[in-house]
Amino acid sequence: MRILDFDSQVFLAPMAGITDRPFRQLTASFGGGNIVSEMVAVNALERQNPKTCKIADVRDEPYPVTVQLVGSDPQLFAEAARLAADLGAHSLDVNMGCPVRKIVNNNAGSALMRDPLSASRIIGAVAAATPLKVSVKFRKGWDHEHVNAVEFAKMCEDSGAAYVTVHGRTRSDFYAGTADWDIIAAVKNAVKIPVVANGDVTDGASARRILEYTGADALMVGRATLGAPWLIAQIDAYLKQGTEPAVPTPLRIKQILLRHIDLLRDYYGERTALQLSRKYVCWYCKGLHDAKRFREQYTRINDLNQALAAVEDYFGPQTADTKEEEA
Repeated sequence: MRILDFDSQVFLAPMAGITDRPFRQLTASFGGGNIVSEMVAVNALERQNPKTCKIADVRDEPYPVTVQLVGSDPQLFAEAARLAADLGAHSLDVNMGCPVRKIVNNNAGSALMRDPLSASRIIGAVAAATPLKVSVKFRKGWDHEHVNAVEFAKMCEDSGAAYVTVHGRTRSDFYAGTADWDIIAAVKNAVKIPVVANGDVTDGASARRILEYTGADALMVGRATLGAPWLIAQIDAYLKQGTEPAVPTPLRIKQILLRHIDLLRDYYGERTALQLSRKYVCWYCKGLHDAKRFREQYTRINDLNQALAAVEDYFGPQTADTKEEEA
């Protein structure tokens, strides 16, 4: 099923500090799915901050990348949108769902759900700034006393959004509890533009359920991809072909993890690659034999070559092809 100009119904969620270029490259290498960047601060991009420009620069990536922008000033959003387009963005997403305090305290992210007028001005400014398609990602509402996703979606449509992504939790929920798929269905029934469903999709079966339950046009997967960059492609194949995905063996996980570390090193250099690899190693070995001991050992390593040797050693014969419950 083709949504707008996307070939897949499956989107990788934008995750700050996660969906950087190495993660996008690795995810895309498995084939299938739509790639979204980590969020880019419009004020820093408008100033052409070198670090922010590097984050937003997707010109050398051979697959379409939706670049997500975050901020609170319509004028800065417009300028950042133009710069993102120049830096190769395939389309743009406006972050109106981030629950993190430092974002919300700047009247950005999910704070904009409390100010639909400002949100509308931002969407209109971005839509007018470039010919790229503009989407908006938002939540069920600010909290359970202020659930306004349906009204907010209508405003997004009227303001120029080409499609919307709805996370079925409120800002006050953060990522706790169960996502409300009913609110996503209500949004789908209220607007004419495509709707992307987000929340509690962890595999092909749950992906199919959320589409059937909500009537959404597509879905977005975030936290379930941590330590499983193959998941987007697996869900895409499941929806298109009904293919049951194979569970990667520890040997295959080792190969993917080493590739991920290589990509981190190429992009950031050895020192930063080692620092960043610590969180990924924790995710990749989740559920595997003696994972807790290995994680503790790995986080104490201060040399990248030693870290790579530790990965090779851990994923050796002693790591069985079966998973066990961790204490």
